[in-house]
Amino acid sequence: MKQKKHIIFVAGFLILFLSVGFSTLKNRDLELVKNLDIYYTLFRELNMFYVDETDPEELVTTSIEAMLSSLDPYTTFIPESDMDDFQFQTTGEYGGIGSLIRRSGEQVMIAEPYEGFPAAKAGVRAGDIILEVDGVPTKKMEIEKVSDKLKGKPGTELKLVIKRYGEEKNLEIPMIREKISILNVPYYG
Repeated sequence: MKQKKHIIFVAGFLILFLSVGFSTLKNRDLELVKNLDIYYTLFRELNMFYVDETDPEELVTTSIEAMLSSLDPYTTFIPESDMDDFQFQTTGEYGGIGSLIRRSGEQVMIAEPYEGFPAAKAGVRAGDIILEVDGVPTKKMEIEKVSDKLKGKPGTELKLVIKRYGEEKNLEIPMIREKISILNVPYYG
């Protein structure tokens, strides 16, 4: 009998505790929905009635940055446009042609096509000068921009126009980007 009262007491306490927890959670959800509605209304009004033209993407990015700056310094937002770089930095993987490039005067050249990857499979050689990537001239282009043009979703097509030493005509080389994985350098310390 005493054990039955004890079980009923514990069950009652659990029901009370869980119901308070769920009501707090429900109140937080309602507060979140209310604040998002206020944000949406303000955003819509600014876009419709502000004196000057507004850039919605810039407004959202600025508001996200302002919101996150009020938190700890380790909470960050990574825009979709930077996700490929973030994935490469964290996993060593990216979509591309699998080659090392470097500057040579005003031009960008292939320093090393990695064995088994699209550049090497397509016949690209070390020393080839990249003249165009998908029809865009690369002369005087920053090396980071050329690198960005070479990268893309695995499975997408890319066309290089290159100048090869000893060849009179420029070569057009089509290739398909693949998932490139850079192996980690082990640490022995």
